Amino acid sequence: MLLAALSSLFFAFPRPLEMPRAEAYYVYGDVPHLEDRYDELDLWTSHAVAGRWEDGDGRVFSLSRLDTAAPRFAGPTLTRAKYADGEVRLSVSDKDSGLRMEAAAMLSPVPLAEKPEPPRHEIRGMKSVLYLHGTNDTCLVCAFLPENSPLWYLATWELAPEDEMDVAVENFEAGVLAEWDELDLPSEKNIEEKYRRRERGKPRDGGRRKDAALARERELFAADLSASVTNYAGWHFTPAGGFAIVDDLPRGGDFVRTLTNELGNAYARYAATVPSPLSGSNTLSVARIYKNRDEYLAALEIDGTEGLEWSAAYWDKSRRELVAHLPQDGEKELLKTFRHEAFHQYLSYACSMMTAAPWINEGYAQYFEDASDGEWGIDVDIDAAAEMLPAVMAMDYGEFYAGTDADRRLKYRMAWSIAWFLENGADDVRFRPFAEVKRKYVETLLKTQDMQLATFEAFGSPDNFRLFTAEWKKYWKERNG
Repeated sequence: MLLAALSSLFFAFPRPLEMPRAEAYYVYGDVPHLEDRYDELDLWTSHAVAGRWEDGDGRVFSLSRLDTAAPRFAGPTLTRAKYADGEVRLSVSDKDSGLRMEAAAMLSPVPLAEKPEPPRHEIRGMKSVLYLHGTNDTCLVCAFLPENSPLWYLATWELAPEDEMDVAVENFEAGVLAEWDELDLPSEKNIEEKYRRRERGKPRDGGRRKDAALARERELFAADLSASVTNYAGWHFTPAGGFAIVDDLPRGGDFVRTLTNELGNAYARYAATVPSPLSGSNTLSVARIYKNRDEYLAALEIDGTEGLEWSAAYWDKSRRELVAHLPQDGEKELLKTFRHEAFHQYLSYACSMMTAAPWINEGYAQYFEDASDGEWGIDVDIDAAAEMLPAVMAMDYGEFYAGTDADRRLKYRMAWSIAWFLENGADDVRFRPFAEVKRKYVETLLKTQDMQLATFEAFGSPDNFRLFTAEWKKYWKERNG
């Protein structure tokens, strides 16, 4: 195993590989759908890096493949399938050496030397070894071609301040190059057959039916997600239809199976409750779960996410991941958190990543999380709350989160109360004037990209919005006695 062979030399724990950041496009046509597109360099990098590990002293070891040419120019964003079909494969021959060095330069954390250096010793099992770090003494950089391999690799080892490069090179040659066949990297097993399968998976007819193309996007997303953890001992990839979970939770329990069932059932409830006009999607609902809070906080830092250190979970829209850690309260509390955060994930997809207003986004997230059977949980003056209701429904997120903790708790519970009323009281109003509010909200948001305009368009008229406020007030006064 890789960790067993190299942990004393390079690393103590795997460093999460970031998924590419996506841009959302609402595609019209026979099958209107959300289409995720990516920067070509971001996709290329995520495919090239096979693993990255870090020890407690700050050493970072990375292994990458030099099998495709790096993008030379920043172009328009593209889908995963478009990228996969346009990859420029590199052979192991000298004719591709220039493109291979360009790729190595893109992946190296330090500039490459103008002239590569050979290894210190002849290394059995290696057809070619080139050290590329030159006089730099902070990071070892080596390109190598194993015998009978269809591709070159690039290893980079960022050293600790007290490390000596000469010693690092000796350890690298003895612990990585000489032991390459024993490292047992899952991603590199049967690599030639994997390459043949990948080529067979490319479309040859120049086109596909739209629903098949969308399914292929999801398959490629799932494959990328699986590849991001396949070389990490302790990490697991669990596909479940339109969902996928990656985690490093201890095995032996049924929690992941419970969670996949919970998410499947939850998404069905979300779609039935807040429907979307999108009839197709190239997305995959992803959950990433860390076994403890320290790992979660480290991932936040690596991702550059600020202001969420207090959180237990969050929906990362750009990477399309619902990220969480297992809390001390255990799996029951985590399931509750997922019911809340997964609604944010669902609504983001339902609205083609356009941000919905807090009253519907936070309101329904609480509604699906909450098991209070219609209890506010805080003291509230319904008459005063009814006066605030139009303002709360018109708020953006800065306004919604502003104020004291008590102010925010009230606004959150008011958003929940709107969702609760729409689901449990609105249908009893004569002629059901609010029956289409949720559907119209999503449709209008997709057309206007304006969360506040969508709120008022959803009610159809100012008179209907005033009626909603009056009926909401009547409902809660009766329930609260």
